[in-house]
Parts: sequence; structure tokens; C-alpha cells
Amino acid sequence: MADIRKDLIMYFDSAATSMPKPQCVIDAVTTAMLSYGNSSRGVNKSSMEGLRCITSARQEIARFVGGENEVHVAFCQNATMALNQTIGSIQRHIVTTAAEHNSVLRPVYRRGDYTIVPVDEKGRLDLKGLEGAIRPDTEAIVMTHASNVTGNGYDISSVGELCKRKGIFFIVDASQSVGLLPIDMQAMNITALCFSGHKSLYGPQGTGCICVKPEFSISPLYTGGSGSNTYSKTGPEEMPERLEAGTQNCHGIAGLLAGVRYVSDKRELFLNQALELANYFVTELKKMPSITVYGDFNSVSRTPVVSINAADIGSSELAYELNERYDISVRAGAHCAPLMHEALGTKDKGAVRFSFSHMNTLEEVEFAIKALRELT
Repeated sequence: MADIRKDLIMYFDSAATSMPKPQCVIDAVTTAMLSYGNSSRGVNKSSMEGLRCITSARQEIARFVGGENEVHVAFCQNATMALNQTIGSIQRHIVTTAAEHNSVLRPVYRRGDYTIVPVDEKGRLDLKGLEGAIRPDTEAIVMTHASNVTGNGYDISSVGELCKRKGIFFIVDASQSVGLLPIDMQAMNITALCFSGHKSLYGPQGTGCICVKPEFSISPLYTGGSGSNTYSKTGPEEMPERLEAGTQNCHGIAGLLAGVRYVSDKRELFLNQALELANYFVTELKKMPSITVYGDFNSVSRTPVVSINAADIGSSELAYELNERYDISVRAGAHCAPLMHEALGTKDKGAVRFSFSHMNTLEEVEFAIKALRELT
């Protein structure tokens, strides 16, 4: 069988999932699969090893995102699951934005009482519009830290201050930002931080996290075995067991822990390396009249995401040609962000997204530029 990592030499789809994973993550998962038992389901050595790993992961993540304590770090399958649980716990009016992924929008739609604040043609958000959408019965602002389409970062510090002033909850989707942009839950007044572990934290797929302040009670999506309170008809009320019924993904969490440690003291370095490549890419593309680049490249913070279109080529066709003819992996379409594409004017066509990481090289970026020049 061919080694897919060798086939996918130019991988520009890190906003979907990071690849390849660092060797430390692969080693951590392998070790866990060989020696970790079912955490919190016994006092045997293998079970205790699993528990120690998960406890360490809670502690590392709480420190990394400025959480109050590790007890309020709960693991789940992905950011979608985290956001569904968190948004589902809001009972009254919600304010959100047109920059959101469907992982935010669809749970918000399900709640039924919401206001969506628009973004402009570059995907920029007006914070005054956000404040103006708050009503007396507003319970929470729910928004992304960074757009998965444009790479625009949003000023969540200012939004956190607004929420503090208005006495409402602040729920942040950090799927595109954690591991790249600085996050401090306490300093930014974030009530609940939801994210996946497999993107810029370099963990395995199937890992996600909810970091929550103690005063915010999240309703569990499901209940079942918890390793404690067996004779109770309901699950534990305490965090994190409240949200973690069933066997934990200890193998995946071991990999996530290794990923957080890998990024922890290099976050700014990794971001700058990826942004340098993304900015060079944009500079060269702007020399091609047939290429349109989307987003605000003067925003205060950015992730290394660049979405484009070529005048006479559909986004899916362009992505297909890049993959088939040049072995370049990108993402085409609507990126599960329908309102953002409406704002950008790309609802019918979608866009081709290049998302970079520190693992990419200048030679790869130059090759991609050459490929786009030939195709367009």
C-alpha cells in the first residue's frame, strides 16, 4: 500500500485537520494503545495509567487556554459536540454572527430565539452591531475566534468585555484558533471555550474539548456509565464527569496531550512561520488578474488561511485539477459556513481554501503559485 504522506507532498488543508501529525503524537497514541486501560473504571495499573494521562491532559489544557482549573475541562468527540452541548444549555435569546460555521449556526437555529450580526464583503465584523443586537433577554453571545473561510481573527477580548458589562455569557468557538492565536479565558472573560483537538493542536481526530467557568452549568447530551454513583438513576452532577458518560477516548486524549505539549511553547513561532508563507502566497496571487482573494489582510489577528477563486474555473474544478495534476491538497466549496459565503458573494461558486502550517515550506508554496499560474 502506498504511503499517503508521501503522495500528499503539498498539503494545504490544515484548517480541516493537521497532517502529518508530529511523531510525539503518534508515539503517545501508540503507547496508550499498548498500556492504558479504561480510565476511572478500576484500580488496576493500566486503568490508573489512563486516569493519570487524562488528568494531565486536563491540567495542560487548562493552563494553555487560561482556564480556572482542570476540573472544568471536559473531553468530547469534537468541536461540534462541544458546541451542541454548550449552546443547548442556553434558554433565552442568543446573539451570534454571520462568520460562523454550521457547528454554531445549526445549534443556534435549533434554540429558535437568536439574532445574527452580519459581516461585510471582507468578512469583517462590526462590534457596535454586536452590541446593538443585545436585548434585555439576551443570555449569551456565541461566536468564532477566527473564520475558517477568510482567516480573519475577531477581537474576542473586546467582546468578552462587552459580555461582562452586560452580564451575559460568552461562548467561543476556538476550533480555528486554539494552538495559533493567544487565548486566555480569564483575561478575555470567556464563559465556555469549545474546540477540536485535531487541527492546530495536532492531536488525533475524534478529540474535542469544552473548557467552562464554574458558574456556567452545561446540560449533558447523554448519560450512562460514569464509574461512580452507580446506584443513582441520574448521572453525576459534578464536572467533568457530568459531561463524560461512557468510556473516554483515552488513546486519543493521550495524543492530544502530546500535541498540546508540542505546541505549548512554540505557538507564536509556528503561527509566524505559517503566516509568513500565507502572506507571501497572497502577495504573489495578487499579481494574477484572474485570481480573487477573500478576507481582510489588515485585521489585527489572522490565521494562515487564504481562500481564492479563479475567474473562469469553478472552485471544485480548480481543487480537483490542483490535486490531480499537481498533488496539491486544498479544500473547495462552502466550508460549512453558508452566511460567510453569502457575505463574500461566493454563495453559488464557493471558494478554494489554502490553509498553511509551520510544516509547509517555501518551495511548496512557490510550487502552488506556479500551478495556479498555469491553470489560470
